[in-house]
Amino acid sequence: MAKPALILASQSPRRREILSLTLLHFETMTVETPEVLDPLCSIEENVTRISLEKAEAVSLLLPEKGRNNIILSADTVVAKGKRIYGKPTGFDSAFEILKSLQNRSHRVYTGFVLLYGGKTHTECVITTVEFDPMSDNEIKRYLLSEKPYDKAGAYGIQDPLMACHVRRIEGCYYNVVGLPLSRVCKALKAFL
Repeated sequence: MAKPALILASQSPRRREILSLTLLHFETMTVETPEVLDPLCSIEENVTRISLEKAEAVSLLLPEKGRNNIILSADTVVAKGKRIYGKPTGFDSAFEILKSLQNRSHRVYTGFVLLYGGKTHTECVITTVEFDPMSDNEIKRYLLSEKPYDKAGAYGIQDPLMACHVRRIEGCYYNVVGLPLSRVCKALKAFL
C-alpha cells in the first residue's frame, strides 16, 4: 500500500515554510471556514475545534480514492490574561493590539489536528512571549514596514523589526510563528 500523502490545510506561507523543515513532501489545500471563538469554551478547545473544522472541510473536498491522505491543520491565537487577539482588522486595530502587548508577557496558543482515515490527533501548544517596550513610533514603523494584518496578535516574531523587541520566550519558537513543529513531528510519526 502506498504511503499516505500529507496535506497542509492552510494558506499561511509561514506554516508552509515551517512544515518544509521536515523535508517531507506535502501539498497545500485551503478552504474557507468560519473561525469563530466560542466564549463558553477554553482557548485550547477553541483553537483545536477550529483546526478540526478546517481539516474536515479539506477532507470533504478530496475524491474518495484520494482519501489516503494525512491532513494537517492549525489555528493560532494570542492571549493576554482573558483577552484573546486574533488577526487585526487594520492598522488601528494592529496598533492597539501591539500597544497592549508591550512590556508584559502574553501566550500564543496553536491548536493543530491530524486526520487520517478514522484517526484524529488534536493538540494545543502554548508558548509564553514577553516584549521589551516599543515606542508608538516603533510600533508604527513596524506596522508600516511589515503589515502583519494576517497574523494573530498583529505581529510575526520572525519579522526583523519585531525580533529586536522580544525579551523572552518560553516554549516552542515555531509555535509563535504558527506551527509547533516538534509536536507536529512527534504526532506525525504515529501516522507515517
